[in-house]
Amino acid sequence: MRIANGVEMLELESEAFGGKAVIHPTLLWDDKEAILIDTGMPGQYEQIISAMNRIGLSLDKLKAVILTHQDIDHIGNVPEIIKATKGSIEIFAHELDKPYIEGEISLIKTNPKSMTKILDSLPEDQSRIMLELCENPPKAKIDTTLSDGQELPYFGGIKVLFTPGHTPGHISLYLKKSRVLVAADAMICIKGNLRGPVEQTTLDMDTAISSLDKFLKYDIESVICYHGGVCNNKVHTQLENIIKNL
Repeated sequence: MRIANGVEMLELESEAFGGKAVIHPTLLWDDKEAILIDTGMPGQYEQIISAMNRIGLSLDKLKAVILTHQDIDHIGNVPEIIKATKGSIEIFAHELDKPYIEGEISLIKTNPKSMTKILDSLPEDQSRIMLELCENPPKAKIDTTLSDGQELPYFGGIKVLFTPGHTPGHISLYLKKSRVLVAADAMICIKGNLRGPVEQTTLDMDTAISSLDKFLKYDIESVICYHGGVCNNKVHTQLENIIKNL
């Protein structure tokens, strides 16, 4: 779905942990290069390639992947992308989530211990598949760590906003040229309306709520939420109401 010139919200269908969902990585591009923000659940690599092909982009245009945080539905296809591009792309993430993405530390939410209740609730065949995924999650070397307020010199400027709470190293991204906020999991969207962090998947709700204040400083025309899609209706007013009521 085209959000702005050079900004495409992908719509990837996923099925994991006993449920179905649509998740929304973001693809940025121009005539010379492209950057992918988040990579979906493991097994969605072909969906990503198909989405790129539909807008006329070949994989050799992809120059970087920005990971907003460590969760498995965001890092799921990084190994496949690195392999397909022969390691020529740059991988970005915040330093606090780096050791989890690189496999030095188990993913906080998707490891056999933290997933015990969910695994026990699934049919045996699904539980076995999910356990294997928890025991052997995707891993990738982070080439460049990102920090709060940093601006990447691509596509008119990509501003890094450190928005911890959902995970320790969660980031959101503000696209200066298009005035699009890629919120990642700092918020969700329901039928075009913004909602705050989801408590059941957020490690530190107080910190996550405090992180939302950063968004008020920016002139935002549209918000892309990884879960729920795009919101472009009175964004600033919605943000103020969320912060006020949480």
